[in-house]
Amino acid sequence: MCLPSRPGVATATPPSAPVVRRAPEGRAVPRAGRVAGLDVARALAVFGMLGAHFGGVPADVGAAPSSWLGAVNGRSSILFAVLAGVSVALLTGRTVVPAGEHLHRGRVRLLVRAAWVFGIGIALAALDTGIDVILAVYAVLFVLALPFLRWSPRRLLLAAAVLAILTPPAALLLTLGAQATGLEQSPVAQLMLDGPYPGLIWWTFILIGMAVGRSELGSPRVRARLLCGGAALTVLGYGAGWLSTRLWGAAASTQAWVDGETGPRSWSLAWLSGAAPHSGTTFEILGSVGVALVVIAGSLVLADRLSRATFPLAAVGAMALTAYTAHVIAPAVLDWDFDGVATWLAFMAVIVVAATAWRILVGQGPLERLLSSSSRRAAALAVRRLEPRSRPRRPS
Repeated sequence: MCLPSRPGVATATPPSAPVVRRAPEGRAVPRAGRVAGLDVARALAVFGMLGAHFGGVPADVGAAPSSWLGAVNGRSSILFAVLAGVSVALLTGRTVVPAGEHLHRGRVRLLVRAAWVFGIGIALAALDTGIDVILAVYAVLFVLALPFLRWSPRRLLLAAAVLAILTPPAALLLTLGAQATGLEQSPVAQLMLDGPYPGLIWWTFILIGMAVGRSELGSPRVRARLLCGGAALTVLGYGAGWLSTRLWGAAASTQAWVDGETGPRSWSLAWLSGAAPHSGTTFEILGSVGVALVVIAGSLVLADRLSRATFPLAAVGAMALTAYTAHVIAPAVLDWDFDGVATWLAFMAVIVVAATAWRILVGQGPLERLLSSSSRRAAALAVRRLEPRSRPRRPS
């Protein structure tokens, strides 16, 4: 049964906002263990991105069943970004908001992980496989999350609601400014404004994920709110997006306006209408966040009730960075036509078998181990440097 929510607040329906405990000085913050349901959701996000890159699926979902595989476009990567926010919350205390030494440790760990992920993303992009690599923006989102580590779920949801409304038009105006000054191809503009995963707009997703991660994910009440809130946001986002295209005309890109393909009075409304994948509109944000919350809620329940059956999926999700990296490298090293549903299914099967075997025989994935061990050591070193150095007493 869905729980009621306050009207008028777009993001009030996702996870419940419990009173988050704050860690006093000297109190241990819970370590981030594995949550099988989240790993299942990560696996689904990875599989969806595989489909978007290899599956030859339609650009978006339509009424015809043949188009339904197009659901992986855009939504899978946004699920990945929301789960990044969940990981940030789990890494920095779960429902216990960090303070003092624990806060400093969490910030250092996030920065080290962001540096590694950014470097891996740049290296993968240099392979020029034709895949839009998300990892550089993923790293930027880690950095953008730093000022919000001590925020409660309610404040995080309110901030996400503001960003969901303001960042699409802000990105549009900043993109126009970058084009006017010839900076649209600069790395900053591509990362934050005009790339396939604009960091400014995607800021919303990591805050939503942090709010989810700060909630009691084992609570049936929280899971019910995730499910019902996600369903409501899905209907609201895609329904309003469909309606906006009827009111304002077909969604248009900034470049279409620059090229004179849309009228001068309707260009802004046209660019901000619709909810198509990667359109970056408020409607897409709401709809895709809704889908992500539904998937997360369903994965949490499924992993609890069918733990053995979902173990292979959880194994993939536990090493999502390694699996994602492998799928980008594969076209560069294998002489194979990476296109079509058959390729998608074959690649998924290989990843499931390999990840399950690795999880059983070795444990943590190779890239996950690299990020975990290096960030933990850097955090320990940073905390030791903050401690006052003991000085030997002088003999009297």
